[in-house]
Amino acid sequence: MDVQRKLEILADAAKYDASCASSGTEKRDSSDGKGLGSTAPGMGICHSYAPDGRCISLLKVLLTNACNYDCLYCVNRTSSNVPRARFTVDEVVKLTIDFYRRNYIEGLFLSSGIIRSADYTMEQVVSVARKLREEHHFRGYIHLKTIPEADDALIAEAGKYADRLSINIEMPEENSLAKFAPEKDVRAIRRTMGRLRLKLDEAKENVRTATKTKPPRFAPAGQSTQMIIGADAASDKTILDTSANLYGSYRLKRVYYSAFSPIPDASRALPLVSPPLIREHRLYQADWLMRFYGFDANEIVDETKGMLPLDIDPKLAWALRHRDRFPLDIATASREDLLRVPGFGTKAVDRIIATRRLTSIRLADLVRLHVPQKKALPFIVLSDHRPSRHLLDGAGLTERFKPKAAQLGFGF
Repeated sequence: MDVQRKLEILADAAKYDASCASSGTEKRDSSDGKGLGSTAPGMGICHSYAPDGRCISLLKVLLTNACNYDCLYCVNRTSSNVPRARFTVDEVVKLTIDFYRRNYIEGLFLSSGIIRSADYTMEQVVSVARKLREEHHFRGYIHLKTIPEADDALIAEAGKYADRLSINIEMPEENSLAKFAPEKDVRAIRRTMGRLRLKLDEAKENVRTATKTKPPRFAPAGQSTQMIIGADAASDKTILDTSANLYGSYRLKRVYYSAFSPIPDASRALPLVSPPLIREHRLYQADWLMRFYGFDANEIVDETKGMLPLDIDPKLAWALRHRDRFPLDIATASREDLLRVPGFGTKAVDRIIATRRLTSIRLADLVRLHVPQKKALPFIVLSDHRPSRHLLDGAGLTERFKPKAAQLGFGF
C-alpha cells in the first residue's frame, strides 16, 4: 500500500479524536538556522488562528488503525470491517517534514490503535517524536496520545519530546467504560493521569528553582483528555462533575467533548443516532464557565433536570434561575459578580472595570465595550438605565432569549 493511500485511511480514522487543539507551550523557533519549525506561545495549533489572522493547523493521523481492543463506540475496533493501514515511523516523520516544508502544517498530532502491546505501540509513537526532534531538529508543535498501560519510562520519554500529552477518559462514568470498552481500565487511565501530573508538577518546580542550567522539559503544554458524549445515558450534570474532578485532581489543561457519531456495524448497545451537536457546544460553554468564570460544576446545571438547555446558553440559564441576584449595579459590582452577567465575557468585564475607574458607564458605552445589549440589559443597572422589575420578574423573559421559531423547508 502506498503512502498516499495510508494517509487517506489513517487521517480519516483520526478525525474522531477531538482533543487535538492545544496552546500554552513554550516558545521555540528556528531563527538561529539550526532547526526546523516553530511554535508560538498562547496560540492554538489545530483549527485556530494566530493574532495576525493566520490559520494554524497540524498533521493529525494515527500510526495505525489496527487495534487489539474491541471498544464498541470505536470505528477502529478489532471487529470493525474497515480498511486497515499502518505507517512506519520513518513514513510519519517524512510526512511531517514534507508537509511542514510545503507550509501545510506547523505541528503533529499522533495517536494509534493498540498493536502487539501497549509498550510496543507507545515505543513506536515516541520514536516518531524522537526522530523529529533529534534527527531533524523539528521545533514545531507535537501532541502525542498516551497509552495508559505503557511503561512509565516510555511515558516519561514521550514528555521529553512532546508539547502536550493526552489520555482519553472515553466515558463520563466508570460503569459505561466497563460496558462499552471492557478491555480498558479506568483506574489505569487515572493512574497514568496522576503520574503525568506528578511529572508536570516536578518540571514546573524545576523551572521555578533553576538558576544556571536549563531544566529538562516535560510536556510544557500539559495534559488533556476527551469524553464521548451521547453514547451512554450520562446526564450533562454527570459529565460536568466528572470534568470538574479531572481538572481538580490532575490539573488538566482541557477536557474535550466529542459527540458520539454512529459507526458502521455498530453494537445494539449504542444509540442509532448521534446527539444534537448543540449539546456538545453547550457542554463546551459550561466547561468555559468552570475554567474562566468562577462557576462550580454543581451550580451550572439545573438539579431537577440534570441537562443543560439547548435553546439558551448555560450562563443565561443560570441567571434566569437566580433572578434575585439581579439587577447588578455596574458601578459597584465585584469582578466575580460581573462575570455572571449574561453577555459579559472576561475581556468585556476587564474593560468595564478599567472604564468605571475614570467615568460612569452609560448605555452607549456598552457598544464601545463590545457587550451584547440584548442579553445584558435586563440584568444590569447603568447610570442611564435601570430595567423594570416587571421585566426581570416576568414569566416572558426566558422566551425573549430563545431563538425564534422558523418554518421548516420542504426540501425542494
